[in-house]
Amino acid sequence: MTEKEIFIRRLKERTKKLAVDVIGFCNTLKTCKASGVITYQVVKSATSVGANYRAACRGRSKAEFFSKICIVVEEADETEYWLEVIKDSNLSNDLEWLVRLIKESDEITRIMSKAKDTAYKSK
Repeated sequence: MTEKEIFIRRLKERTKKLAVDVIGFCNTLKTCKASGVITYQVVKSATSVGANYRAACRGRSKAEFFSKICIVVEEADETEYWLEVIKDSNLSNDLEWLVRLIKESDEITRIMSKAKDTAYKSK
């Protein structure tokens, strides 16, 4: 397996772990009307990160890869946004877990943004 294949496989695992961790985390939020709405949004965006990354990896062309990776960047950034809203709204009692998820979504956003920029330059 090449270094690139290993990197792709690890990133697929990492994006899936983000989705699973966000789902688990959301199950610990304080119960209120707002947490239901925010949970829906953050779970939707977090699960979309990995799904669209997998689709990008199966892209049939550079243009298709670029299109999907742009979606990944948007969804990863949106995930970070909703996690920040949870933090700023004090909807969680587990600040350590929340900060870790924010950090992970930020790192994934940065990685995917770099991939997007590289793909754009190679078009």
